[in-house]
Amino acid sequence: MSIHPTAMVDAGAQLADGVEVGPWCTVGPGVVLHEGVRLVSHVVIQQDTTVGSRTVIHPFAVIGGDPQHGGYKGETVTLEIGADNLIREHCTFNRGTPQGAGVTKVGSSNLFMTGAHVGHDAVVGDNVVMANNATLGGHARIGSRVFLGGLCAVHQNGRVGQGAIVGGLAAVTRDVIPYGSAWGNHARLHGLNLIGLKRKGYGKDAIRRLLAAYRDLFEGQGTFADRVDAAAAEYADLPEIMEIVAFIREDGKRPLCLPGE
Repeated sequence: MSIHPTAMVDAGAQLADGVEVGPWCTVGPGVVLHEGVRLVSHVVIQQDTTVGSRTVIHPFAVIGGDPQHGGYKGETVTLEIGADNLIREHCTFNRGTPQGAGVTKVGSSNLFMTGAHVGHDAVVGDNVVMANNATLGGHARIGSRVFLGGLCAVHQNGRVGQGAIVGGLAAVTRDVIPYGSAWGNHARLHGLNLIGLKRKGYGKDAIRRLLAAYRDLFEGQGTFADRVDAAAAEYADLPEIMEIVAFIREDGKRPLCLPGE
């Protein structure tokens, strides 16, 4: 363990072996830093926050801050961060609220670029990239392997499904399906995240079937509900399409992001 003489570490914090707390950092009460966590310098971890192993946090990030919610009255709420995250300068992660789940959850192996914000009660999966100044409103739910472009904003209670990509500057007021590609202000669905699928090793035949299923869902005949039911029957052997169907059928709190809307 290495704690710089200028750092302030509360007596109620728990620091594991191999933790490095750099110059002018503040580690508050109820904070747990697992093995190999590194706070580069000038990092504030306010309170009641768990940071997973080998996560690195860069200068001027404020982690575990009070939720930005008018109803918060100082109750005990928490933030949980997984392992192997890279959190760059000026990021802000808020704890949960009693009105919500009481906890904000961030997975593992994520990259949060400068100025990214994770709002209260949000849930972020694994292998997510939030580019510079991307913002999550309270209660947002972000699946694994999502890319959120710079300066985009996901509305409170919004969902972005696994494997999706959201373009820079997009105002995401509607839920984005898994593997979808959404951009614009306000964001609209513009197909599938083909780059992400190729990077994950999907071959041409697999992508061709996924595109066919996408067209049946969003460009076919009949009502949208009928098309969803038909796709569930036609593509029952495609787990990605069944994931999209389940996402659509889930009772989300935001409307669905659709092509042309």
